Amino acid sequence: MRMEDLPPIDAVLISHNHFDHLDLPTLCQLATRGRSTFVVAGRCARLLRSQRIESVHELDWGESLTISGVTIHCVPALHFSARGILDRNNTLWCGYVVEYPESLVYFAGDTSFGSHFAQIREKFGSPQLALLPIGAYEPRWFMSPVHMAPEEAVRAHEILGAKTSIAIHHGTFQLADDGIDTPQRQLMACR
Repeated sequence: MRMEDLPPIDAVLISHNHFDHLDLPTLCQLATRGRSTFVVAGRCARLLRSQRIESVHELDWGESLTISGVTIHCVPALHFSARGILDRNNTLWCGYVVEYPESLVYFAGDTSFGSHFAQIREKFGSPQLALLPIGAYEPRWFMSPVHMAPEEAVRAHEILGAKTSIAIHHGTFQLADDGIDTPQRQLMACR
């Protein structure tokens, strides 16, 4: 999709600082449109502001921000952050619960499987929509602490009690040993 074909974007949620989640050239283009608020995980705002991206709000786990009647809650994820070899875990990583007047959307960001799904359901209730990552999970001995496998995303969907879930974080970049189409095929096999 071309940038000029995008509709107005009220808010951009950035879960962590990895290059596949925080692409500065794209964010700079969005910022020039002048309408978006950028919500970032703790200690990531400085990077955006260094590129003259304004209207940046930084949230730590447990913090919230309300924009035009929509509340964005920063929630835990099991992952890590880094943009180079010397800055590992200097910034936060997170997911977001987006609360509309009568609807709830959960964006997991990048995460491995864990107890945080039950905690999110307990605190906020079951989301109408959950965006759950399914890619970059092989080899399991190495990737399981930071990425879910498709069958774990199905379990997360069930634990969250989500009405609908959409698989994210797959099919765009080959980030690990699983093939670019393997996560989707593996997910379909879980049915």
